[in-house]
Amino acid sequence: MDIAKCLTLIDLLCAREFPAAYGRTEHGESGPGYHIAALQTSQDFWDVHDGEREETEAQYDADRDALAERLGARWGPSLHFSLYSVLHRGMAGEALAEPWAGLSGHVPDVRLWRVPEAGRWVALGVSQWDKELPFQLLGIVTESDPP
Repeated sequence: MDIAKCLTLIDLLCAREFPAAYGRTEHGESGPGYHIAALQTSQDFWDVHDGEREETEAQYDADRDALAERLGARWGPSLHFSLYSVLHRGMAGEALAEPWAGLSGHVPDVRLWRVPEAGRWVALGVSQWDKELPFQLLGIVTESDPP
């Protein structure tokens, strides 16, 4: 992982205006009030052994934590925010703001900072949609408070 590139991309997302409608971007996706960027993406796991998958998962968690340490030097310690209850609240029919509702289906938790000078939240999370699919280290910038 190139930490400098990840930090630069997070800075770009903090400065970028939010679009009026959902759409794909060169880094991931954006919508009203949020940007989500894939900072790093692994291989898929269709033809690999579970040991490789577990090693990759551990590496992505370590990379998230290393990047969180750098962001923590800027903005202070992160909050550890579980998206488990967000997922279940959404499944129960509660209307929840994006990007939180969508993230809860594939990101179990995030490291989270409130960035006062930007008026935004910044989060880091590790995504995996299914056990055969790649891991992604996601950078999220949003003006929506966590639910």
